Amino acid sequence: MNKIKGKGGLGRGLDAIFDTESAKFAEAAAGVDRMTEIAVSLIAPNPKQPRSTFDEEALQELADSIRTLGVIQPITVRREADDRYVIISGERRWRASQLAGLETIPVYIREADDQTLHEMALVENIQRQDLNAMEIAISLSRLMEECAITQDAVAARVGKKRSTVANYLRLLALPPEVQAALKEDLISMGHAKAIGAAPEKSRVAMLRKVIKRGLSVRQTEELARKLAEGRPEREVLADDELPDNYTRLVEQCSRIFGDDIKIKKGRNGGGKITIGFSSDEDIAYFLAKLEEK
Repeated sequence: MNKIKGKGGLGRGLDAIFDTESAKFAEAAAGVDRMTEIAVSLIAPNPKQPRSTFDEEALQELADSIRTLGVIQPITVRREADDRYVIISGERRWRASQLAGLETIPVYIREADDQTLHEMALVENIQRQDLNAMEIAISLSRLMEECAITQDAVAARVGKKRSTVANYLRLLALPPEVQAALKEDLISMGHAKAIGAAPEKSRVAMLRKVIKRGLSVRQTEELARKLAEGRPEREVLADDELPDNYTRLVEQCSRIFGDDIKIKKGRNGGGKITIGFSSDEDIAYFLAKLEEK
């Protein structure tokens, strides 16, 4: 399947949490740039950190880098009453520093109450580059529910449009099978969004066809459109697996006419082949390719 993974963290970074529209976060940002070195042993992870697993191989690679170059980007911490510190962002760097045998680590010290600390941890998690769409959706939902803020506020925190946040949150309404396929990278967010536009009762069957046939997002949207128009599910989602010789014919034709080739076997032994094109230039290109033969 030509899957567009669409991975990558959201927004402008953790500093987006200190939006000037919110006095609470502006006040919490006081003393933000106080950087110092702190003993690694005096620092502890945030117990409410959404991230619970770390890739051990990648962590070891980071530790090897830290042994050579040191910690290039300081972690961010909050000072506790007992002169110890809790991590706001950078737990992976802290863990790698432990593996590298460092005694101290550079840190930024921020002032933050428990609510702000929890919100910062959730936003920092959303900013990670290795999250899939379902993980982002779950983190956004947690940010709304656990910090009692609106979609608009969430969008401001992560630096994205409200419509983008809404699209992620809609994924949580999809059947578990679709969510699992998205989380396992069997489909893209575009596929999931298209499946979500189909009638609810047809979504799982539609997912099976998309995966089995390796359909593109555009083809998936077309299936959803037909189903939404009331076309019978048995017709739209019929198993149209073709014999091997039909598939080979499509492959041969695609070398000349591109990927927009459709072949349909008729009920009485016949059938038809459809060649798609978008302009007169395409026709000229097809002719030139045929003449080469």
